[in-house]
Amino acid sequence: MDFGERYRVIESRDARFDGRFVTAVRTTGIYCRPSCPARTPKASSVTFYPTSAAAHVAGYRACKRCLPEATPGSPEWNIREDVAARAMRLIADGVVERDGVDGLSRRLGYSARQLNRILAAELGAGPIALARAQRAQNARALITGTTMPMADVAFAAGFTSIRQFNDTVAEVFDLTPSALRARSRVVPSIAGEPAAGTIRLALPYREPLDVDGLFGWFAPRSVPGLETVGPRRYARTVRLPHGAAFVDLSAPLRVDGRPRIDALVRFENLGDLPALLGRVRRLLDLDADPSAVDAVLARDERLAPSVARIPGMRVPGALDAGEMLMRALLGQQVTVASARTQLTRLVEAFGEEASPAVAPAIARPEQSPAEDESPHRLFPAPAAIAEHAHEILRGPAARTDTVRRVAGALADGSLSIDLADTRDDVTERLTAIRGIGPWTADYVVMRALGHPDVFVRRDVAIRSGARALGLPDVDAALAAESTAFAPWRSYLSMHLWRAAADAASRPAPTSTPKEHA
Repeated sequence: MDFGERYRVIESRDARFDGRFVTAVRTTGIYCRPSCPARTPKASSVTFYPTSAAAHVAGYRACKRCLPEATPGSPEWNIREDVAARAMRLIADGVVERDGVDGLSRRLGYSARQLNRILAAELGAGPIALARAQRAQNARALITGTTMPMADVAFAAGFTSIRQFNDTVAEVFDLTPSALRARSRVVPSIAGEPAAGTIRLALPYREPLDVDGLFGWFAPRSVPGLETVGPRRYARTVRLPHGAAFVDLSAPLRVDGRPRIDALVRFENLGDLPALLGRVRRLLDLDADPSAVDAVLARDERLAPSVARIPGMRVPGALDAGEMLMRALLGQQVTVASARTQLTRLVEAFGEEASPAVAPAIARPEQSPAEDESPHRLFPAPAAIAEHAHEILRGPAARTDTVRRVAGALADGSLSIDLADTRDDVTERLTAIRGIGPWTADYVVMRALGHPDVFVRRDVAIRSGARALGLPDVDAALAAESTAFAPWRSYLSMHLWRAAADAASRPAPTSTPKEHA
């Protein structure tokens, strides 16, 4: 977008662009989100920055009225695969807090000096400033959305000291942490207060959102003991860098008129909050730009009715890339139900019990014990799968062998799927392994990396959905036509899967397509 396009956005106060850039006003020293309700400043006084960190570096502070940190992230970091975009994904995952700038630069294959130069040129701020802005954003969410003690907020947000926390909040928001909390309204309770030790957060997203379809995706794939699903609800345990956590997500929620996902979270280590927030956002595809996606898909008259009927479709992601790879391997060429049975066996046999402090018996205050069996196990560690999978899994020996070999490679570190990777990195790495083909690689890239432009190849259900919508149902022809929908081919895949499911649920044909896992 050029200056004129951005200025027209702030004149119209278009909330769809919140998080994609910030507007700094020289006469006030303040930066705002595009939808800020304040009077539109003169064009001569405005500078646009790609990130809030760049505005901080330039000496601006956040608007107290619109709180520009309380926005969805930019979809640009998922679309792009250059160094800056991959760095932004890793910073959001808390890599700088865990490994420092040197660790971040190693993950990206650059020296710290080179990385600082690249990010400063591309985004107007270096990795330290970008990580500091991310910590400020996490802190604001906890300050304004919870009643956590400020000391806990500081360390959960990624700060290394109370002083650093106080200084950053005061500089960014021109308010002390206590004053920022006093000015805000804590996230409203839906049905009673969450259990002791539980943090409640409100996660922003851009409308529209296909809530039922997104949460409905997880239901047939949920593994007892690991996950719990319900109407517009998904809860599970997950491993994080410093320990286990439990997250319980539901929708919709509105805070100050803005759409939010309600998240209840419990940690073994509060320092894992930044990592979990980034992963939950990818799991639910909360940084997507649904208007941009739907506009491209709806240009095709064959897809337009599906887009009109299901606006705001999202691509479900994953909380753990290694687990996603295991799920994909067990889902190759079988139904969802068959893959779920195999996964359930693995979790029951080798999934560690989560601490009761992390996974309470009743996750949500509105649930009764009879209604809710909360997740209590973690997904098995790769080493356990590598050693014992053959004792549990049923089906072709070749598939079990692939699962064991891949799990062993994940366990010893010779195989990894990282947010620093490009799509081609992961595809090349996976397809080099005997037993892994294009379908599995595409599926893992789409879900584990949250890549928006993957058209899953050689999928029976996708061909069925294409046939139902009037697109070609031959792999080569369908792949060729899919190029017209770049950079949103992952969403095309989702629409075709949905069309296949709808067609299969209607009484008619003598046979139904296999589901995908």
